[in-house]
Amino acid sequence: MHILVTADTVGGVWTYARELVTGLVRRGVKVTLVSFGDIPVPQQTEWMEGLSGLDYRPTAFKLEWMQDSEADLEASAEYLESLVRETSPDLLHFNQFYYGALRCDVPRIVVAHSDVVSWWAEVRHQEPPDSSWMRWYRKVVSRGIINATAVVAPTRWMLDQVSRYYVKPDFSSVIYNGRTPSLFNPHLTKDDLLVTVGRLWDAGKNAGLLLQEQMPCPVCIVGSGRHPESQGNAFDRQARTGVQFEPPQNEKQLSQLLAKAGMYAASSRYEPFGLAPVEAALSRCAMVASDIPTFRELWEGAAVFFRSNDAQSLKNAVSQLVNDRELRQHYANLAYNHARQRFSSERMVDDYLTCYQTLVPVNALPA
Repeated sequence: MHILVTADTVGGVWTYARELVTGLVRRGVKVTLVSFGDIPVPQQTEWMEGLSGLDYRPTAFKLEWMQDSEADLEASAEYLESLVRETSPDLLHFNQFYYGALRCDVPRIVVAHSDVVSWWAEVRHQEPPDSSWMRWYRKVVSRGIINATAVVAPTRWMLDQVSRYYVKPDFSSVIYNGRTPSLFNPHLTKDDLLVTVGRLWDAGKNAGLLLQEQMPCPVCIVGSGRHPESQGNAFDRQARTGVQFEPPQNEKQLSQLLAKAGMYAASSRYEPFGLAPVEAALSRCAMVASDIPTFRELWEGAAVFFRSNDAQSLKNAVSQLVNDRELRQHYANLAYNHARQRFSSERMVDDYLTCYQTLVPVNALPA
C-alpha cells in the first residue's frame, strides 16, 4: 500500500505525523509525506533516517488557519494534484481540511485535529465574528469534509465540533493519537516540579493560568511565545517567584525535563487532544487537568481535575499532590498505565490501518 500523508511543521501535527509515518513504514507501507508551513530544521527530520519506504517533500505553503492563505492553498492543492499523478498513491491521508476536496479519484481521509471556530467558541465563549475570511474558511472546511471519503478525529469531542460548526461527515471515526513509550523515562526520582508545555501565545493552551496564583512548588513553562504570523513575543511573561520559562525543547531535552518533573499541568481551555499530557504521563508525571470535555474523555480516572480557567482551583489541586506524596505517586502510576494502554503509537497505527482497509482495494494492503 502507498499512502500520501500531509502534515504541518508548526505544532503537534508534526509529532503525530512522525509517529504515524514511522509506524506505517515499519509495517511495510510506502509513504509520501508532504509538509506545509515552515521548512523544518534538521532536528525535526532526524527521525526520518533509516526509513527506506519514506519519500519526504517539504514545502513552505501557508496553513489554512492563517490569514491571507487563500493563494497558497490553491497553489498547494495544485502541487498535491500533480504529486498524486506522479506517485499514484492508493490513499490520501490529509491532516488539513482544505485538501479533502482535491480534484482526483483517490480515496481520502481528512483528520480533524482542530479548527478556528471551535477554538474561538471555547476560548471566547462565542462564535467568531462574521468576515469575508471567516466565510471563506467555513466554506473550505465544510467542502473538505463533504468531499472526504472518511473523517477521523482524535477525540469524540472534536468529531462533535465538526458536525456542530460545519457539516456532519458521511463516514467518521475516532482514533486517539499515540506516542512511543520508549522515548520517555518513567523511572527517575521525581522533583517537586510542575511543568506545562505548549504554545504560549495560544490562549487555548492557557499557560498563563500558572502565573495568576503563587503555586506551592516550582513551575516550568515550556514553549514558543511567538505567534507564527507575528514578529514579537505575544506572551506576557509576568514575573513571579518560582516560575521558569524555557523555549521549545527538542525531544531529548523535553524527555529529560518530564522525567524529573513530579507533576504536569494540562491547563488548556481548548484542546482537541493534547500530545504533551501523553508525553508527561509516559514519563510518570501526576496529571493535573483542566475540567474540559476532552480531558474528561481522555483522562477520566487517571488525573486530578480542576475547574477550567480557575487559578485558585488549579493551585488547590497542585497543593493536594505536593502535600501528599503517596497520592502523587498514585496518580503518577495511574496516568502512566493509562497512557501506555490507550495512547501508544502502536495502537494508533493499528487503528489507522484498520480504517485504511475499509477504503482501499484488498490487493493494495500490506501483507
